[in-house]
Amino acid sequence: MSTLRQLTTDLSASLQAIYPASEADAMAGQVVEHVLSLSPLQRRMQANEVVPIDKLTAFPTIQERLLRHEPLQYVLGVAHFAGLELEVTRATLIPRPETEELVALILQEQRGKAGIQVLDIGTGSGCIPLALAQGLPGSCLTAVDISAEALIVARRNAARYSVSIEFQQLDILHAAPRIPAPLDVLVSNPPYVLEQERPLMRANVLDYEPAAALFVPDNDPLLFYRRIAELGTTLIRPGGSIYFEINEQYAAETVRLLTAMGYQQATAHADLFGKMRIARATWPV
Repeated sequence: MSTLRQLTTDLSASLQAIYPASEADAMAGQVVEHVLSLSPLQRRMQANEVVPIDKLTAFPTIQERLLRHEPLQYVLGVAHFAGLELEVTRATLIPRPETEELVALILQEQRGKAGIQVLDIGTGSGCIPLALAQGLPGSCLTAVDISAEALIVARRNAARYSVSIEFQQLDILHAAPRIPAPLDVLVSNPPYVLEQERPLMRANVLDYEPAAALFVPDNDPLLFYRRIAELGTTLIRPGGSIYFEINEQYAAETVRLLTAMGYQQATAHADLFGKMRIARATWPV
């Protein structure tokens, strides 16, 4: 017989073999809540209740997968982003807090405008256009990705929230997306991790998340930014804006790139940890 408290404690103790105690505690709590369909408050309020035996069968497999460094979001099949619960698979990156900050900046600058045309390049799970749809009602959304498998997930996420998004599969380095009208917002969280940074990354990222969505060649760290900004010169309407999530090491270079290509008001923005993780600019009127 195992209570909710004991189940959570035991799972956390096992995860502490590879994770810090605080992280293991948080992960164990999320697993118990997900499997048993409990809110965090319910889990705490019902801590002394006995878990039915038939509900315990899922936990050994989940524990085993987590101990292999598989990310919690892939194990559970969901990630939380900007108030949304989104399906994620190994075909999609796991949405991260800095991407939420990118969305927040766009909403801050664009909220209240009618009929906004938005293009998201490298959409993955669809997290960016889905979050923008919540704050920009009536917007026209297009999203592209090179991965057919990622787009299957993104379409399911859009269907879950009844959001109309035009999804297109293409290699942005060799093709241009089709858009119904000039863009008010071009946004992208493209690959920006250098190959030489691999040794610095955790196993749960390296071994499970899609490398094509993470890495760029060491000799061309701005490869995707250059290409997307180039496309923006013909796709963005006068006065429209471009937004990037960026590698903090290349914030100044990204701003210079945008300025050299004719964009105005190019700036880099710090995230909550003081790291320059966002760049934005405006196409001239």
